[in-house]
Amino acid sequence: MPKLIQNIGCLYNVRESHTLLRGKELSYLPSINDAYLIVENGRILDYGPIRHFENDFEEIIDAKGQHVFPSWVDSHTHLVFAGSRESEFVDKIKGLTYADIAAKGGGILNSAARLQETSFDDLLTQARQRLDQLIRLGTGAIEIKSGYGLTVEAELKILRVIKALKAESPIPIKATFLGAHAFPATYKVNHEAYIKIIIEEMLPAIVSEQLADYIDVFCEKGFFSPEQTAKICDAAAVFGLRPKLHVNQLNSIGGLQVAIKKRALSVDHLETMTSEDIIELAASATIGTLLPTAAFFLRMPYQPAREMIDAGCALALASDFNPGSSPSGNMNFVISLSCIQMKMLPEEAINAATLNAAYAIELQEEMGSITKGKKANLIFMKPLSSLAYLPYAFGNNLIDKVMINGAFY
Repeated sequence: MPKLIQNIGCLYNVRESHTLLRGKELSYLPSINDAYLIVENGRILDYGPIRHFENDFEEIIDAKGQHVFPSWVDSHTHLVFAGSRESEFVDKIKGLTYADIAAKGGGILNSAARLQETSFDDLLTQARQRLDQLIRLGTGAIEIKSGYGLTVEAELKILRVIKALKAESPIPIKATFLGAHAFPATYKVNHEAYIKIIIEEMLPAIVSEQLADYIDVFCEKGFFSPEQTAKICDAAAVFGLRPKLHVNQLNSIGGLQVAIKKRALSVDHLETMTSEDIIELAASATIGTLLPTAAFFLRMPYQPAREMIDAGCALALASDFNPGSSPSGNMNFVISLSCIQMKMLPEEAINAATLNAAYAIELQEEMGSITKGKKANLIFMKPLSSLAYLPYAFGNNLIDKVMINGAFY
């Protein structure tokens, strides 16, 4: 039986059809004031301006003037990790840089060492708890990367945890293999030997168990070069894994160009963008995923979102939830930070965190807008004085409740 949600103050991102949003389109957020929404079998059946219905619904929910949004889609996270890294947080306060911490065995290598010692069951328990918290903060679909293993056994362990989460989670999950996150200490000099392990041992095992949807590489000085990134992407393409790449976080070294050439679904981070980089991204089909909470936490310059939007880039927003550079998966704060520090309009930020983010993990037919047939994964906000109040009141929890697959979570 269908379920009626009535007396919705405003229903946001209502679209009968849609495409990936660019330029001025990103600032258009269609909405309906005084709306109703009908849910059946966990999906959106109908919606529109409020009207009278006969009492033939299994359940009638009074939204009491609340504002309803499609759930956030977090298209870039590292949710599976073993413990936190607040000691490095203190090191940063004392003045150590990201590179300084990595040089003394911290950073990614620190997380890898801890993860290698942590059991599958403990990792799964930690990941479940984090995922539950994020769902309650409004995330209705998520991407999760490996990358804190850096050995065949440990990378497979992370991806198996993600697969287990996929099987039990009420929200859609996409898995990304990021074995090329850093070079293990054992291969500090012999980089090609580790790349050979990624290509000849990790990839075949991952594909045989169907553990990943995408491939990722951290293309950056001191990590993987553009040439090495291309080599790994080519090997993954043989197995049908499309790239979603870390590029242009600290330096513009050609990773963006490799990503575009290899038809990457998205390029993520983009704190360091030249004018040429922006032009090339705008002319491509690749989505630029901005991670402002990482720039916030690392005290780095923010991504040039305004220039990228004006140039016609397709942009998404994500949390980069991880223990080292963005220890929060709160997409509400991501949206606020995008408006406050990157000068995105509230409409642009919400579109980038919903519909465009859904495109960034190929879930646009399931998530990202109020559209008939899509999942009824919804956020019920407390009454808002205006849409702008959502990013403006960044320190307040404005979520009253979330709905996942048509039921309150």
